[in-house]
Parts: sequence; C-alpha cells; structure tokens
Amino acid sequence: AVHQVGVAVFLAAYLLEAIPGPPLIYVMIAFLSGALLLGSEWWRHRQIFRELAGMISIVKLLLLGAAYHGFLPLPATVLLAFVIASLGAHAPKKVRHRLLF
Repeated sequence: AVHQVGVAVFLAAYLLEAIPGPPLIYVMIAFLSGALLLGSEWWRHRQIFRELAGMISIVKLLLLGAAYHGFLPLPATVLLAFVIASLGAHAPKKVRHRLLF
C-alpha cells in the first residue's frame, strides 16, 4: 500500500501537470518501497531477474530513467511504466515467475 501511494502521487504529478514534478518525499517512498518489494521477491525467487517479474522491473526503471533524462516524453512514458508494472504485478503466479532465460 505504501508503494502504491508513492507511485500514485508520482504518476499524478506527471499526468496532471499540476505541479512541476512529484514531491521528493513521494519519490523516495516509491523507490525505497519498490526496492524493498523487489528485495523480498528476490529472497523468495533467487532468479527474479531471469523471470518476467524481474524483466518488468528492469524495463520499468529504464523507461523512467529515459523519460527523466528527456529521451522519451515524460507523461506518456510514466503512464506506460505504470501500466506495465500493474499488468506484471497482477499476472498469474505461473506467468509472473516464469523463467525467460
């Protein structure tokens, strides 16, 4: 729930353009809670980065980094990263933890 709050504010800040960017506290909440979630998944599934869930995490971070540095349009890319992460998080366990390589 903490991660969802941080990410929701992060997403809203870029989609609604109400503020120049998300407040730093919400960025920290999103990234730190995301790191904790990824760490807990890694603890259970030691090959997380070979699984779909790990690949989604890597792609999401690459997209956000590219958008932040101006390589991709910020609002659309943040929304795309959010949608990809949501689909991956709600995929069935056998799909989410399937080894890709």
